[in-house]
Amino acid sequence: MNGQLLKVFSPIVSITRSKGYKAPGGIRYPGGITYYPRFPDHKDPEYTPSKLFRVERIKPAKGFPYWQKDILRELHILDSDSPVAVVKNIPEINSKLWKVKHLIKVTPITFPYGEPTKDDINYTVMKENGQCLVIKKLEPNPEQVKALEQFESDRKNMDNDTLKRDSRLKWESPFRGGF
Repeated sequence: MNGQLLKVFSPIVSITRSKGYKAPGGIRYPGGITYYPRFPDHKDPEYTPSKLFRVERIKPAKGFPYWQKDILRELHILDSDSPVAVVKNIPEINSKLWKVKHLIKVTPITFPYGEPTKDDINYTVMKENGQCLVIKKLEPNPEQVKALEQFESDRKNMDNDTLKRDSRLKWESPFRGGF
């Protein structure tokens, strides 16, 4: 009878996975990120990754662990005045962004008018949608400058003072003439 009680009350054996278990079929990317596609024949589309990311803090870090706050400090978006930072798209940074992905918004930076140079640094604008616009310096067209100089130097044209005197004279005596 005693042996039957032990069989009834014996603990249920459950199968659990250890922490080091890796599910098969994952695609391993640099930086320690493993992607598990929904379908086994899934192919990633061809994509040229951007060189830079615009990282914006969307949640306060209060109440989160110190290691997540340390990552935000390294990215300069925790204690600074601006909650936006520009970071490189490299595996080390990507793994840090992955750890705080619930606190930030990551936008890839695109250059629709070409990448800025050292001379364009004062004429560059970063938009919220990730576009980095390079505003070119406005320079006059040399043909228009030449045409303006030729027009001003022509003797048949009246200057501004002559036009004012002539208009005033016509205003004061409008019916002067053959009437």
